[in-house]
Amino acid sequence: MRTGSEPVTARSPLRMRFWFSVWGLLWAAAGTVAFALAGRPQWAVACGVLCLVVIVDMTLVVRHIRQGPHYQPGRHVPPYDPPGT
Repeated sequence: MRTGSEPVTARSPLRMRFWFSVWGLLWAAAGTVAFALAGRPQWAVACGVLCLVVIVDMTLVVRHIRQGPHYQPGRHVPPYDPPGT
């Protein structure tokens, strides 16, 4: 049984997820270049695929952030009141 309004008022940490994606993209791109230069094509391809996955994730995160405060409330938007109050 729910004791609070956490599921109703929860906010997604999209900005943190975006910056983790930036960090992952930098590492995956560096890995792609490093493995390609080292003559390890399988690892370079794996890192390249990871780059694509991170880019897709970043695109979705930015899309959700740009949808506005209804989907991603900012610091100036108070939490929603739980139903029944």
